Amino acid sequence: MGISRRSYIGASSAAILGGLAGCLSSGSGGSNDASGAETYTVGYGDFETEISASAFPDMLYFYCVQSGWMNWPTVMENFESEYGPAVHDDDRSSGEALQHMRSHSGDMTHSGYNGGYTYGIVAKNDGFTQAYKPNGWDKVPDSLKTDDGHVTATRRVTTAVTYRQDIYEERGLDAPETWADLLQPEIMQDLALQTPQAAVGLAAALSVNNARGGSMDDLQPVIDYYQQIQEGGAEFTDNFLAQFSSGEYSTFIRYDYSGLDLKYNNDEIAEENVGVALLGGENGNQGALNMPYGYALLEDAPNPEAGKLFMDYVLSLEGQQHFLDAYVRPIRSSEMDLPDEFIDSEEYDRTEFQVDYDQLVEQQDAIIQEITRGANI
Repeated sequence: MGISRRSYIGASSAAILGGLAGCLSSGSGGSNDASGAETYTVGYGDFETEISASAFPDMLYFYCVQSGWMNWPTVMENFESEYGPAVHDDDRSSGEALQHMRSHSGDMTHSGYNGGYTYGIVAKNDGFTQAYKPNGWDKVPDSLKTDDGHVTATRRVTTAVTYRQDIYEERGLDAPETWADLLQPEIMQDLALQTPQAAVGLAAALSVNNARGGSMDDLQPVIDYYQQIQEGGAEFTDNFLAQFSSGEYSTFIRYDYSGLDLKYNNDEIAEENVGVALLGGENGNQGALNMPYGYALLEDAPNPEAGKLFMDYVLSLEGQQHFLDAYVRPIRSSEMDLPDEFIDSEEYDRTEFQVDYDQLVEQQDAIIQEITRGANI
């Protein structure tokens, strides 16, 4: 009798990570400072430095490292087990993190930022970050890191729709293929998505806009779409996974990993009842934005030593494996084996697109404000 995917995840991860565990410290630790505390060598190139565990806090604060999101609980637990500091469960969106930084300018409360890559660039431009290239920085594509080491991508995800296959079958609905398919009354009535203030919500908005012929200079297509789905009953909310499992929502818009992780790694809903789809435009336009997420060490951050070690851990193959276990594509995925449960590559070819991230950084605040006001979100 075969082992289930949900059981296999835990077993295979334990085996893989058993071989990887300690790879960061074994190659960089193993010595002690004058006080007897463990020391580690962290950083890449000119940023390589030795740090001491004597400087580590009991609790490390890092924006947007949160449970229920991209398998951060496993990352947090393993980092604490291997190195000591607990990582604070920072239940905050990328936009909320940026707002918090701005309100605490000159009195930084967190050691680092983690979240939407473009939000990290905005934080850099606002003067909130400092240069640091973690070990493994050379493995990150040049287009997904800043040359000065201020912001580095750690994983990538793609906008997708997750739906209840059993409820769709009861309502006589086919699996959605385009954003126009979601305009059916039977889907709009219990559709959930997030506002563009969060990176995941911004990615969804840009996906809809591109699919319907818009651009970053023409946001009317997504504004019209959001007005229509709200009239049909769709709700903008941050918390909908429990309601999806219970059947209160039949459809939600988030990322590909969100649905795949729910389908294969969650015992609250049967695997066969969860469908995940990448959507295009009815005119052939692509409608699934590929969005990078990354991190940065913050200027005048408390506990920078522990922050650097945490950043090194996240970018190590051990840390990257934790993302992959939740179907998040690690930034170092070319060095790893992707599970078969990922959506077919042909569907990514049909629907996935990228934007000019430099342009998005320049226009991001204005884009968010225009969509929010126009759609009355």
